[in-house]
Amino acid sequence: ALINTSRKQTISNIVDIDLSREEDSVTSLAIASSTSSSVIAFAGINSSEKDQIAGKNEHFRSFRLEYPPKKRTDGRDVDGGAQEYKGQTAPLGRASLFKPSTGSKKETYQRITRLSRPCIVNGGQLGAIATGLAPEGEIVLFDAKTNGPMGPWVEARLSTGKGEAVDLDIIGLNDTEDVPPGTFTVAYCTDYVVHAFKMTLKQDKPPEPQYAYSEPHPDTFSSTSARSKLRSLRFITPSLLLMLQNRPDRQGADLLLLELSSHLNGRVISRKPLHKGIKSATALSVTHLPGFRHVSEHVVAVAGQDTSISIFTLEHSLNPPFKSVKLRLHTRLPSVHPLQITSLAFSTFVPPSEPEKSNLPQYLKLASTSIANTVVVHTLPLLPYPPSSPNSSRQRYVLTPPGRSESTQMTFSIIVATLVIAVSAFLLQAFVEIRGASPEYLGAKGWLSQRIHDYIAVPYVLGDHTSTSSTPTVIPSAPSSSASTAISSLTDQLSSSPSSFQQQATSTLPDIRRFVTDSPEKAKEAVSSALDAASSAALELNAASQAYSAKGSSTVSGAASAVSSEASSVISPASTKYHHIRDLISRHHHHRRHETPSPGKPIPNMIVHHDEESGHMKAGFHREGSGEAGKRFEELSHQEKEIWMERLQKAGVWAKEEGEAVLKGVFFGGAAQLVGQAVG
Repeated sequence: ALINTSRKQTISNIVDIDLSREEDSVTSLAIASSTSSSVIAFAGINSSEKDQIAGKNEHFRSFRLEYPPKKRTDGRDVDGGAQEYKGQTAPLGRASLFKPSTGSKKETYQRITRLSRPCIVNGGQLGAIATGLAPEGEIVLFDAKTNGPMGPWVEARLSTGKGEAVDLDIIGLNDTEDVPPGTFTVAYCTDYVVHAFKMTLKQDKPPEPQYAYSEPHPDTFSSTSARSKLRSLRFITPSLLLMLQNRPDRQGADLLLLELSSHLNGRVISRKPLHKGIKSATALSVTHLPGFRHVSEHVVAVAGQDTSISIFTLEHSLNPPFKSVKLRLHTRLPSVHPLQITSLAFSTFVPPSEPEKSNLPQYLKLASTSIANTVVVHTLPLLPYPPSSPNSSRQRYVLTPPGRSESTQMTFSIIVATLVIAVSAFLLQAFVEIRGASPEYLGAKGWLSQRIHDYIAVPYVLGDHTSTSSTPTVIPSAPSSSASTAISSLTDQLSSSPSSFQQQATSTLPDIRRFVTDSPEKAKEAVSSALDAASSAALELNAASQAYSAKGSSTVSGAASAVSSEASSVISPASTKYHHIRDLISRHHHHRRHETPSPGKPIPNMIVHHDEESGHMKAGFHREGSGEAGKRFEELSHQEKEIWMERLQKAGVWAKEEGEAVLKGVFFGGAAQLVGQAVG
């Protein structure tokens, strides 16, 4: 059938050729030549079963199909008629070119029909057909410019033995090499091997195929011994061959570019895996988009077993060596047909010759067929390149504008991703420094004004001073382990049984004195840790104060006073660590962030009191409504804030760089029943 695809939205039949119902279906098809009024087609159609048994199989057929009359601008025929075009077809002839089959079953058919492009010099055109299901494979080469299938037109016969030709292609050499007119390169492949040879029309000697490529065997440690199989091949240039292969066990498919030397020895210079959804490929088609400056672009279409079509662009130099070959995916068309795709065919693109037509949209069409007898035509828009060239003769049309190669694009993507990660890490580090959640490495706190910093900053406290656990850390001492154990025992007793803490503290004070005398520095740290634990335990006990009697509460207070008084007798106030108030500030923020007030359990507030007589500061927690006197930091006057900040700064528990935001919510002022330690 001849189909009209001039409209993008619809396709219609123009000519239908009725074949005999006794004969086989069409197995292969190729267009030999065309004029303004008709086209000549070659096809492979087996004769009837009766004729094949009789040893007569005229499998090679030729037809002439006439075009419908052209339409005028008013939509009527050129001759003025309006009748529907019925179509005219004429069979030109039929012939049997293969050797008669010697098998018991007559199953040989014309599997492949391939024609070269007509030569520019003398118009010569070479054709080839190959057998399928034959006892011995055969390729027949013929002159495609003759009008009918007669004996003298057969140029050569090649035997492929038991391995039949899976696919073949032909390209003329007149346009690119200094060779005699009518010289062609022919390449064909079996399942695993590619052969190539050169020949001319009317040559005396038969061609001698040269070994060009073979699918490698898997290595010894491979899970399978099967090799990839070649499915199809097409010439890109006389020295560049595109091959389609299917991996074993339906594990995928690949496109391979094979560079042929002057002696037709090949080497793979590029490999392109197809989409992972394609387990095996079924068809391949290639077309050329004319170029200039020794650069050209081919469009490649590959059909997969999943009824999808992948379209690639192949940009390359016209002559070897092919160092800058770029095979890139243009698009993938999923689920084009209901069943498996059998063939693909591109239209021939001819650039506009008239300048006024160069501004019109240009298209490339791709037709596909399937075993469900469906035909689908896709229209692919082409782009002028360079797009803004003032000289239309210097423009060429491309499907995809030239760009960077995949390796260059991958390198560029990696560099961009690295920069994005580095900048993100830098900004994150700056953010956590400003928030106070990390030590300062970048000095990001100085990047903001004091007002903004006070609004978003959160105090950072070094790891040694941020512990909020109520379990103290006791530093052991080998010479005075009994004293260290005693302090630890006091701490545990305070947490578990406050009623007996005072008695326990009184009985262990002699050991503590000896420990202080032997190791004063370790004693300072141990006592400081014990006092921290006492403060934390008292805070927990205060939350459940209603469950304890007045006697129990006074016992806890007395026990803490006993330890504090005894420690003060051996450690001077000037040497006491100042980190306790900093630790309480951290706990203050912890309560504000993670606790929710309730009628029975209000959130405790931190209060700092300065003793004018001794010059010491005391810090602790109280709950709202407990009678504590004092003002929140934000309620203080400017002068009072300056005084308190100076005191805290001298004590080493606050720095100007931390901002005033860390002191918000802290009470300053009167002291009444503070639970905590004195910091001088």
